[in-house]
Amino acid sequence: MTKRWKQRPPGSTWGEFGEDDELGRINLLTPEKVLQGVREVEHGITFGLSLPLDYPGGTALNQRRYPPILRPTEDLQHKQDVFYNIKASEHFSPDLIDVWSDDVVTLWLQYSTQWDSLAHQGAEFDADGDGVAEPVYYNGFRADTDIVGPQEDAKGDGSGSVGFARHLGLEHMAQHGVQGRGVLIDIAHHLGTGYQPVNFEQLQEIMTADNVVVEPGDILLLHTGFATQVLAWEKNPDPVAIHQTAAYLDADDPALLDWIAESQISAIASDNYAIEGVGVTQAQGPHTLLPLHHLCLFKLGVPMGELWYLHDLAAWLREHNRSRFLLTAPPLNLPGTQGSPLTPVATV
Repeated sequence: MTKRWKQRPPGSTWGEFGEDDELGRINLLTPEKVLQGVREVEHGITFGLSLPLDYPGGTALNQRRYPPILRPTEDLQHKQDVFYNIKASEHFSPDLIDVWSDDVVTLWLQYSTQWDSLAHQGAEFDADGDGVAEPVYYNGFRADTDIVGPQEDAKGDGSGSVGFARHLGLEHMAQHGVQGRGVLIDIAHHLGTGYQPVNFEQLQEIMTADNVVVEPGDILLLHTGFATQVLAWEKNPDPVAIHQTAAYLDADDPALLDWIAESQISAIASDNYAIEGVGVTQAQGPHTLLPLHHLCLFKLGVPMGELWYLHDLAAWLREHNRSRFLLTAPPLNLPGTQGSPLTPVATV
């Protein structure tokens, strides 16, 4: 029994890591798990797993998310957008030779390569056991109380923030550190890059063919080829094809959802848009639009990574008959966020 809930969703991990837990299965990234990842390093070769953060380009993939906007900072007189290519000899002293530039970015945190936080998706669920569903998130944290907004001064520090996750933000994941053993399943190699659901049976066939073994605490990566196509579009994606490219996990397959829960992976990431298909569920009656997000973020506490760049890593692993590597993938230590860009690094 916790202070925030009297009943938890069936099959969830609420309370299993403590009644105030905000990490979920990131708790499974133990020192031993880090050492398992380190033991996979044989060549000292590293792979950056991030798309450039101004990809995919435009807003065809998600109309709410825009490319980053860069501009100069203000100067010492608070004149906006001017501190760029500043010659110190002209502005401060003729004896100075320095030239300075500072900049600021407006960044949509889930535009490109990203982590979804546990505050990104909750559900209406009767956590109080009184027959009335309320909007809650992982481990019973509450909308408007713990995940605040839209509301003036949501952060409560006068900074102007209109939304703020007082709990479940990605700063907890950043402070814990995200490093351990990554395991890659190369869906694209076996099924191509056609738009298609992948169920548990198909995933198991691929894993068997490539001798892929997933163990508790591993970070699971899925290569579909989507991000490779995103790069090929050079920030001008086809607005139709971008929603019909590459495989995705079939979140309507109960066996697949059961396996993800039972495997005890600490996190899951893919090079595609949402890991699962968006809006393709065949569920009837009251249901979630995104069953895999619902399972991972809301019930299990498994962070989800999207739009990672896995092409080069997948090719190297296949050439060397491997699927495991050391993965280092912390989000930004920016308190209160629903998502975060990152630059994951795989070391083999």
